[in-house]
Amino acid sequence: MSHVMAEAAYPDLAETIERTHRSVEALVDGDPEPQKRLWSRRDDITLANPLGGFRRGWPAVEEGLDGAAAGFRAGSWSCVFQEVTRLTGSDFGYVFEIERFDAQLTAPEGSADWALRVTMIFRLEEGRWKLVHRQADPLTEHQPLEPSIHDR
Repeated sequence: MSHVMAEAAYPDLAETIERTHRSVEALVDGDPEPQKRLWSRRDDITLANPLGGFRRGWPAVEEGLDGAAAGFRAGSWSCVFQEVTRLTGSDFGYVFEIERFDAQLTAPEGSADWALRVTMIFRLEEGRWKLVHRQADPLTEHQPLEPSIHDR
């Protein structure tokens, strides 16, 4: 199901994607620091999390990562990553995947059992892949158009 363009000429995007998966696991365990280390610090980076809205620029993205991590209770989670496709170019790469996780929330208290549709875009900066965009939303299944059509 995965399509991978020849990556031999570029730094290993697969290794960066694996580090990203481990950082998502840490975030769901309440620790945003591994995720923060993967991000570019340039002004054009963007984060769109499953709760809506978006953040642009490192200070706003960092705040979003801290807020997301604070919403999870440490020690009770599971994550599964299902890659759909990946493409690597000379200085940009992306991965599209489904992330499935079960985690305990801090507020409101309870369990979150989500499947998220995730797109991550990476840029080559000083010989390393850095995250420049991450969008995650719960729309993993086909949604009919009719419920969103309104008469005017």
